[in-house]
Amino acid sequence: MAYRAVIFDLDGTLLDTLEDIGDAANRVLAGRGFPTHPVDSYRDFIGDGAGRLIMRALPPDHRQPETLQGCLTDFGAAYARNWNVKSRPYPGIPELLSALLDRGVLCAVLSNKPEVFTVQCVSELLSAWTFPVVMGAVPERPHKPDPQGAREAARRLEVDPSQVLYVGDTVTDMQTALAAGMLPLGVSWGFRPAAELTAHGARAILEKPLDLLPWLDHSPSDQSY
Repeated sequence: MAYRAVIFDLDGTLLDTLEDIGDAANRVLAGRGFPTHPVDSYRDFIGDGAGRLIMRALPPDHRQPETLQGCLTDFGAAYARNWNVKSRPYPGIPELLSALLDRGVLCAVLSNKPEVFTVQCVSELLSAWTFPVVMGAVPERPHKPDPQGAREAARRLEVDPSQVLYVGDTVTDMQTALAAGMLPLGVSWGFRPAAELTAHGARAILEKPLDLLPWLDHSPSDQSY
């Protein structure tokens, strides 16, 4: 096995969290008298942290720091109340995680979601599988696409970044993988279009979760695939 570990993004990759995130954000917007968005619009807002999500959801002329901070605080409270109403693993993810566990592949989660929610999602919605490393957004670590978090995850897994498959659904994830020296794989079932991921460095697009398994046997030094 050439690749020893897999780092997964969370939202849009392991878990379909779109409706719960969109519902929480819309409650915040409505409560402050701002227009809400169709839940599907949040596909374009998610991926760069809660602060960016709120900024993108607010009208352009209402993005003053005090408004952003107030809405962000409200969003944290709203999401804490409903984060697990509709969120579920994507079809095929349980089978993939079980196969990786059977093969002894180390798995980690690296998300721009606040760490408290990242840990909660993994511990409650993915409790059947072992993730030695689960990392979300914290003030002392830069958000993806900065590679610091990905490199820290590899260090904690005790593997070289070149031995890591990085799986995600956004441009941010592809940029993170490339910057960290990992192999970037996009997913077709996430929040962003496959063509966008390919244009930003995805080595391949996984059409279903189990399509990841053959990549474990590729050589990191083989650039022909």
